[in-house]
Formats: sequence, structure tokens, C-alpha cells
Amino acid sequence: MLQDGKILVGKGEDPVYLLPGMANRHGLIAGATGTGKTVTLKVLAEGFSDMGVPVFLADIKGDVSGTALAGTDSEKMQERLKNVGVDPAAFKYTGYPCRFWDVFGKGGIPVRATVTDVGPLLLSRLLNLTDAQEGVLNIAFRLADDNGWEIIDFKDLRAMLAWMGEHHGEFANTYGNVTSQSVGGIQRALLALENDGAVDFFGEPSLDIDDWMQVSPDGRGTVNILHCVELAQKPLLYATFMLWMLSELYEALPEVGDGDKPKLVFFFDEAHMLFSDAPKALVDKVVQVVKLIRSKGVGIYFITQSPSDIPDGVLAQLNNRIQHALRAYTPAEQKAVKVAAASFRANPAFKTEDAIGSLGTGVALVSMLDGDGVPTVVEQATICPPSSCMSAMDAAAKAMLVANDALYAKYKEAVDDRSAYEILNEQAQAEAAEKAEAEAVKQAEKEAKAAEKAAREEEKARRAEERALQAQYKAEGRDKYGRTKMEQSIVKASRNTAKSMGRQLTKSITRGLLGNSSKSVRNAASQFAGNVVSDLIGGFFK
Repeated sequence: MLQDGKILVGKGEDPVYLLPGMANRHGLIAGATGTGKTVTLKVLAEGFSDMGVPVFLADIKGDVSGTALAGTDSEKMQERLKNVGVDPAAFKYTGYPCRFWDVFGKGGIPVRATVTDVGPLLLSRLLNLTDAQEGVLNIAFRLADDNGWEIIDFKDLRAMLAWMGEHHGEFANTYGNVTSQSVGGIQRALLALENDGAVDFFGEPSLDIDDWMQVSPDGRGTVNILHCVELAQKPLLYATFMLWMLSELYEALPEVGDGDKPKLVFFFDEAHMLFSDAPKALVDKVVQVVKLIRSKGVGIYFITQSPSDIPDGVLAQLNNRIQHALRAYTPAEQKAVKVAAASFRANPAFKTEDAIGSLGTGVALVSMLDGDGVPTVVEQATICPPSSCMSAMDAAAKAMLVANDALYAKYKEAVDDRSAYEILNEQAQAEAAEKAEAEAVKQAEKEAKAAEKAAREEEKARRAEERALQAQYKAEGRDKYGRTKMEQSIVKASRNTAKSMGRQLTKSITRGLLGNSSKSVRNAASQFAGNVVSDLIGGFFK
């Protein structure tokens, strides 16, 4: 809750406040399970919303959704309010303007980003690629950009890498060498991310970061709650999303320095998931973003069990600290308690290390930055209760809230426009068709040559057969038609007789037709016609 424009965190000897002007210096909420971290998170989120600052919450356990509903009064609530110096009768229970999101689109509005949005540098660090593989990934993005091939989703990136593997010789002199080993290594790394559900995250319409920076009509900042129950089971994808989101904010927002209040505040619950087994390059990127994003007016608050879960480079940037109880049963846990205690500015009234182990639920050690940016002396404070409902929202009511959200229609359906996958497939099909046509022409030419050769061989065989037959006829004393001498004599006699008869008949007919002509004309015509008929008959009787 707000008091005099400041967030009342809790009360020890005196009230403890988080100053709006120091909220973008980041913070830490730590403590063992069941010590009250979620309540503290809700109190801060409500305070930022009340001052008109949009909030983002990563809801790992699914128990933050009650922020949308008004809390209820009880004896415990009244007792807690009295402990923090708030009049129970003046305390207002209220729900907050919430918007639910989910990478998988099940527990909220779908959240997507294009592969191009994430970019080769972040992808390389998330996938822990070698220098050579990172170079190939950079070439893929550059080639796609130069050719107008948008890389929207995973199938685009996979198609792009496959195309590079097949056509690397065409662009090696311009962009650099690409080996099949590097392409295969990237494809395998992408498969791991894909198995974590990245197919659901990468696509369009991609998130417009301005949609997370809205203020409700009553002036309160929207509380954006990312449903992470399923996402939390996929650490690589969770880290991908969170780091992309911070990088996107850093690139999109202008420099504002230290303003009167933040422009946006992030709460990352179970923050150890962001760093557990993470590649060093990824951790370095997180450290860089956390350091630089403060100047964009963005505050980041990590929630985890122990400060030791956070890399030192990040932990050093978390200036507003709330430490709930830590239990120390093992040497490692005892060391973690000492480290947590050492991070506070000592209070002479108690020993910080001892206090951490004896804190009750809802009580924490708190140190915030004062107006000069100096950490205050640590206070043992009872945390203020939230105004919203402490329990999770009913699933049906939440689903209805999501369905009626003005942004649901904008992001509900994934869009698969023409991009690198479709373009490269079309090119591959065109190349295949061209190749098939060339093969068909080549095959037709081959078949024509084969047919021509077969015809020549057939003619050669026929002539050989003819020569063999004539040789046989000659050896047997036959003529070229295979007739014996007797048959030849018979044919010759028949031919001569037929020719003579044909000649005489033709002469008679010709003279009859030319009866009025002179004798010389009749004789010439009949002679000519007779010779023609004689030749025809002779040809028949070969």
C-alpha cells in the first residue's frame, strides 16, 4: 500500500518504505519456502500498481492470480495491520487490474516473439554455441536479411540452415565459409530448445512490449502475470523468454535516467531457474542487461530462496533487499546465511546472522535505499499484508477474464505468413522441377539416340541377312529371287507371252480409238502404248 507516495513494505521500530525514485535500482526478495516471499512480492506489486507503474510477475506456482480479486478481512489480517501501524478500519481490500499471459496460450494470452526478434547473439548464448557455430548463425541472419527472407519461427530457421548447407559454395566468398559440421551442431542445439516447447514461443504476432506498459482507467498500473507453471518445467525456454524480454525492453525503451518512479517493474520468481546450469555467456548477458536497464527506468526484482542462487555480478546490482528466514542445517546452508547477513548494513540492535535463522513467517530483514541512494540500516520488520486475495483465482473465472481481455483477440491466433520456409521451399520446388525437366530432356535425347542406334543395327542385320540369302541362292544356282533355272525359264516364257499378247491387244484398242487418224499416227500411238503395257507386264513377271 502507498503512504505519502511511498510503498509501505512493513514496520520494525519504524515504518520501512520503498522510495519510488529508488525502485529502479533493482531488488531481492529471498527466503526459505513458506516464509512469506509471495506475500512480499504481492505487496510491492500492488504498491507499484497504485502509483501507476505497470508490473510484470512471473507466476511459477500459479498462486499469484488472486491479485485480480479483492482480499477478505479476518482476525489475522487485522492483527497484521495493527503490527504494521495501519488502522484495519481504514484498510481497503481491492483487486488489481491484471492481465494474464502464457507462452503456451493455456493460462493466458499467448506470448510470442519471432526468431529475428531474439536475434543471433542471444540465440547463440542460450544455445551455448561455439565461436564457429555462432559465426554460421550470424551468416544465416545476414543472408536472410539481404534476401528478404524473414526468419519468423523455427521452421524458417531450420530451412535457412539446411539451404546454407546445400548452397554454401554460392556465397562463401561474400559471407564466409559454412561447414556441414557447424550447421549440424546448430540444428542439434535447436532441437533441444524445440523439445522444450520453443515452437509455441517463436512465431507471430509477436509481443508488442507497449502492451505490458498500460495503465487502467483509474490510473493504476496493469499487473501483467505470466503463467509459468508449465514454462517452469522447461528451464532453457524459461531463460530464453526472460532474457529476450529484458533485452527487448532495453532496446525498445529510451534513456530516462533516474525518474520520479519506474516506467515498469519486473518480478522474477524462482530466479535460480534463470541461472541454474546456464552457460557463462548467458549469465554475462543477464549481468549486462541488469546493469544497463536501470537507465531505461525499469526495475528488476529477483525472488529466490537464497541470495547465493544469484550470480555475484547480478547480486551486486540488487540494492533494495528483503530477506525472509533461512534455515541452516548443513555447512553449505550456514555459509549461505553468513553471505546473506554480510550483504546488509549492520544494525547494532541485533546480530543479522542470528536474526535470519529465527525470523517468523511474514517477518523479514529489510534494507532499502534512502533518498541519497544509500542502503539503510537493516530492520527486522513485519511485512504489510496485501490488499488483494491471498489465494489463487478460480480457473474458470481466470479463463473468462482472459477471454474478455481486449488484447486476447490480437494475440489469440498464430499467424504463419510467407517467410523463409515458404520461400526456400518454393525455390527448392522450382529447382527440382527444372532439374526434372532437364533430366526428361536428357532422357528423351538418350532414348532417341538409342532408337537411332537400334534402327541402324536393324538395317545392318537386314543387309547381312540379305547378303547371306543371296550367297545361298548363288551357291544353289538360283537367281536373286531364289528361283531355279527351270522356274526362271517358265517365268521368262510366261512374261514373253504376256507381253506379246498385251502389246497386240493394246495396238488393237489404240487403232480403234484413233480410227480417223492417219496411219502413221495410229501406228506410232499403238506402238507406244504396246511398249508401255509390255513393260508393265514384264515388271510383274520378274
